[in-house]
Amino acid sequence: MIQELLAMGVMTALIAGLLGGGHCIGMCGGIVSALSFALPPSQRHPARLLGLLLMYNLGRISSYVLAGALVGGLGQLLVQSIQPLVQLLSWLAVLMLVLMAAYIGQWWMGLLKVEALGKGLWRRLEPIGRRLMPVTHPLQALGIGLVWGWLPCGLVYSMLILALSSGSALHGAILMLFFGLGTLPTLLLTGALAQQLMTYLRQGFWRQCSALLLLVFALLQAWPLLGLNRIF
Repeated sequence: MIQELLAMGVMTALIAGLLGGGHCIGMCGGIVSALSFALPPSQRHPARLLGLLLMYNLGRISSYVLAGALVGGLGQLLVQSIQPLVQLLSWLAVLMLVLMAAYIGQWWMGLLKVEALGKGLWRRLEPIGRRLMPVTHPLQALGIGLVWGWLPCGLVYSMLILALSSGSALHGAILMLFFGLGTLPTLLLTGALAQQLMTYLRQGFWRQCSALLLLVFALLQAWPLLGLNRIF
């Protein structure tokens, strides 16, 4: 049962990362562009640029994994101490998936208010990242990625609620790893390709299909909570 729930959570996290690509470009597009143009024109070789982008994303996803482990561990402590919280955390994860679907489909933008929760921490971390710029070395890109992984983001917070409900530091880390991997294809594209992808992801039909797919995942998460698996 635990393996089935983890597999479903991993699939949900991966798909959420892929579907949230347009939002990721909006949140991280600026820093990715900065990585692209920090090098002098004579040094902007595709291989070197790709190396900087990979190191940045390695740092960013590493921060997601750390955050997932922390909240998953917290969920484990809470569940062990207060058993009734198991159901509550599971329903909270379903709610966050619904809110994410509403945000991506642009039906309701309330998820943006969740981002305000992390602004206090971000005010302390953001100057550290700024001191690492301009980026000309892979270790600088890694450092900025480690910092930018804590950028307040409603989609990330939604996935962290899913990690919290997993009730395991390991499972929480795995869920955030796959969410990060889902966002990777979008953020590896830069310049004109990124703009074309953003335009595509923002098309009404794609947004609505993405939102409906997330609602399906929310229903799959809620299915055992409602006891429907015992009926069918």
